[in-house]
Amino acid sequence: MTRLAIDIGGTFTDVVLEHEGRIQSHKLLTTPAAPEVAALEGSAWLVGECGLSLSDVQTVIHGTTLATNALIERRGAKTALVTTEGFRDVLEMAYEKRFEQYDTDLQLPEPLVPRELRFTLRERMTAEGLVLAAPDRAATLALAEQLKALKVEAVAIGFLHATVDPRHELQVRDWLAEVLDPKVTICLSSEVSPEIREYERFSTTVANAYVRPLMAHYLRRFDTRLRALGFDGQFMLMLSGGGLTTLDQAAKTPIRLVESGPAGGVALGARVARELSEDRLLAFDMGGHHRQDLLSGRGRARHDPPL
Repeated sequence: MTRLAIDIGGTFTDVVLEHEGRIQSHKLLTTPAAPEVAALEGSAWLVGECGLSLSDVQTVIHGTTLATNALIERRGAKTALVTTEGFRDVLEMAYEKRFEQYDTDLQLPEPLVPRELRFTLRERMTAEGLVLAAPDRAATLALAEQLKALKVEAVAIGFLHATVDPRHELQVRDWLAEVLDPKVTICLSSEVSPEIREYERFSTTVANAYVRPLMAHYLRRFDTRLRALGFDGQFMLMLSGGGLTTLDQAAKTPIRLVESGPAGGVALGARVARELSEDRLLAFDMGGHHRQDLLSGRGRARHDPPL
């Protein structure tokens, strides 16, 4: 099997080709304005040096922290949260556990969705899935008009106990879609993070909605250009846990790619440890910066360029 792996950093882009048991690599400067440009250029050059073409490659694996930096640098979409009446401030209240319990001056990060973009609907379901109050169509359509007027680019829907029964989230999504532009991303907590505990579920869904327009556009653009160069295999993305997922799934839930860059380094470290029969090994991963940022004295959160 012939496989190609790509990692895009703020300074360098690395491409690795595995063919007939041999591994060869190529490093080149990243193209910040369009990260895929250097990746595609490097890929074409490397397969050419090996006497191959991209049509000979069966699988391309891409690890990235682009979603990570979009979150850290607050470069995501204008996002709204729609939740159950009475739960508007879950994102801000979080949970009882505190990072520094007795620090009265502790400054916590601002929620990705400010309070003026958090909305509620009168709906309620019990933990057993019994409907106490169904969402109202007229109220939902009125909310949709409000979201449209605010020009939101993404909507996260998170209702109480939606993990037991997602019907209210599904219904509200369909009603909102009747009014909102088709380009507006709508994410459901029951699909993104179907687990109990409201803060974790809502915050994960919000983060997914926040980065999805950016990441989906990038991944589709990358795939289109890759195939235009002759590639006809599987384009896979590395997950935060070190596994792989498809392009479609990655574009739908990019929040699962947030730690894919570091995960790749850990996976390599584990492989090196096995090959050396070492029980204890320390792997160190340092990212680069934008060349422009280095010149201006501004550093980036990790090592990936903006999209």
